[in-house]
Amino acid sequence: MSFKDLGLSEPLLRAISKKGYTTPSPIQEKAIPPVLEGRDVLASAQTGTGKTAGFTLPLLHYLSENPKAKFRPIRALILTPTRELAAQVHQSVKDYSEFLDIRSTVIFGGVNQKPQAASIRHGVDVLVATPGRLLDLHNQNLLSLKRVEVFILDEADRMLDMGFLRDIERVMKVMPAKRQNLMFSATFSKDIKKLANGILNNPVQVEATPENTTVEAISQKVYRVAKGKKQDLLIKLISEGKWKQVLVFNRTKHGANKLTKKLISAGISAAAIHGNKSQGARTKALAGFKNGSVKVMVATDIAARGLDIPLLPHVVNFELPNISEDYVHRIGRTGRAGADGKAISLVSADETTYLRDIEKLIGEKIEVEIVEGFEPDPNASTEPIKQGQGRQGRQGGGNRNRNSNSRSSGGNSGGNRSSSSRNSNSSSRRRNDRRN
Repeated sequence: MSFKDLGLSEPLLRAISKKGYTTPSPIQEKAIPPVLEGRDVLASAQTGTGKTAGFTLPLLHYLSENPKAKFRPIRALILTPTRELAAQVHQSVKDYSEFLDIRSTVIFGGVNQKPQAASIRHGVDVLVATPGRLLDLHNQNLLSLKRVEVFILDEADRMLDMGFLRDIERVMKVMPAKRQNLMFSATFSKDIKKLANGILNNPVQVEATPENTTVEAISQKVYRVAKGKKQDLLIKLISEGKWKQVLVFNRTKHGANKLTKKLISAGISAAAIHGNKSQGARTKALAGFKNGSVKVMVATDIAARGLDIPLLPHVVNFELPNISEDYVHRIGRTGRAGADGKAISLVSADETTYLRDIEKLIGEKIEVEIVEGFEPDPNASTEPIKQGQGRQGRQGGGNRNRNSNSRSSGGNSGGNRSSSSRNSNSSSRRRNDRRN
């Protein structure tokens, strides 16, 4: 099947061809037709398989084929959980609308709102936004959502989690009740599907690949290691393996900063990216990482969603996430668009439960290796560090402070989280998300 067979307009086909794409990916092939038909869609696919084009292409086709008022009210709203993903989605909208009379802009926190407000005032068809800045500008009467025809949640599983749900409900109240709703993500828990079905109207459910699976092109390996030897092992792997570009995930902002300093002191160029960094610092770090001047980018889960780094060869989990689905998103930064990639996890004794949950989620056992001189401590406890003992659940684009006690008895951290755990953390996550 070709993109032309999907019924997309000639200007869109020209833009697609210019980007070098010839055939649609499975998620695009399955999602674009029902979106073009005006149906509500709940779509899931492995990360790096073209989900963004799966909703931007039919959206742009619809808008261009059905022009409206010249003053250009906001007709389509795309919400994302992080600034970086918002910027990336907006770039895709711009690329695909190159040969169309479509205006778009992106708004997010951490930067001056005046240029964003000015852009909206001049008229935009497509607005890409993070929830906090969107509501801030709406509350100041600097934008109106009364003419929105298409509402899209990107990374919908995270957007619908308790940290964003109230904001999404506020946004929906100021949009027309009659609209098309699209939700795209790599993972959907049962709880998230229930929430989605409360918003979507008779949706088409599209699954290009089994939920929560990882891309076959990604080679996964676990290094069992003593907690205090993780930094030195990482330096050894990078140096002896002559790794040129490595994205390293840390669970906390403080830990990311500490590891970055350690890498720099070892002569490895590194930069940290997390929610406490200014937008300018985050943009600079990402640019350096992409152009090769920075070899290692140490990140919290703010970088687990949406960062599209072509041909990224290595992703390292310096600390495993305690939300199993985040593992899928983290390692999905490599092995994109069919390229090979390696995902390495440094696992200490207290992360044993997290590893077991991840393997249960993805349905496979991950290869384990032990490096001489970095053996795990046989006397270390395998109990996860409890909340309040220096380990936080999620940092950056929406904090989560969850531990193993907030999971269901089945041990699957992706669903059935206790309401008390979610409610106690929702306000802090919303405050953090405002900055993103």
